[in-house]
Amino acid sequence: MVRENEREIRWNDSKSADAADFVDVMRRRGMSRETEYPQGHLPVVETKGTTILAFKFAGGVLVAGDRRATAGNVVMYDRTDKVFEVDKYSVMAIAGSFGTAWETARTLQHSFQFYRRSQLQEMSVEGKVRALSKLLRDNLGMVLQGIGVVVPLFATYDAGSPDPAKVFFYDAMGAQFEATDFAASGSGGPSVRSILYYENTWGQVPLRELDEKGAITIALRALDTAAEADTATGGVDRAGKIFPIIKILNREGITSVSHEELASAFRGALHE
Repeated sequence: MVRENEREIRWNDSKSADAADFVDVMRRRGMSRETEYPQGHLPVVETKGTTILAFKFAGGVLVAGDRRATAGNVVMYDRTDKVFEVDKYSVMAIAGSFGTAWETARTLQHSFQFYRRSQLQEMSVEGKVRALSKLLRDNLGMVLQGIGVVVPLFATYDAGSPDPAKVFFYDAMGAQFEATDFAASGSGGPSVRSILYYENTWGQVPLRELDEKGAITIALRALDTAAEADTATGGVDRAGKIFPIIKILNREGITSVSHEELASAFRGALHE
């Protein structure tokens, strides 16, 4: 009888494979418990960060993230840093569980540093991309429990490549994809992607042809617009004078755009 039931489960799983993903199969087989809690206990309310974006422009890669961190419907902090410098030529931006994302970024940073010191050379771009993918895949157990989900962006600059500016985006299970021109993630991601697509296709200048000032302006506009429809996105806080974190990645390394530059660019964009 037990073997018969096992055969039936396997047959049902294979029959619906085209219409279901791995997580659905886990739920049907009773291996996922993300919606079941002991009596008298509530689910953990995570602190999460959104929204992030990255795109290529004439001067390299721009990576940006808003400053808001939320836990459910509560704004936990409005000055969060979601864009991390992993090494001299690599930047990781985070969306999702903030605690897991911080740990992932720091582990990645130490992994790159250990490789550089032990091998006396930089890790290849492929190695860097796969290292982050493995960390996300190792976090799958937490994801299946409904917590610890991280969906980052990773940007790097490979001076030896014909197309040195690289932008990658991931899903929660570690699958990675290289973006042609731009990528966005987080709850405000759909709005940001729409804006970047419009600017890249119908704007006066395609994203890859923008100068640094133009790229910064587009990033500020995208995050501020996303904040209008998504309460988890901080955008630009005019009263508190809080601006997103924006970093520029190019042949010289990583540069953080100052608060003064962001304020000037935003004021200029408002009066255009």
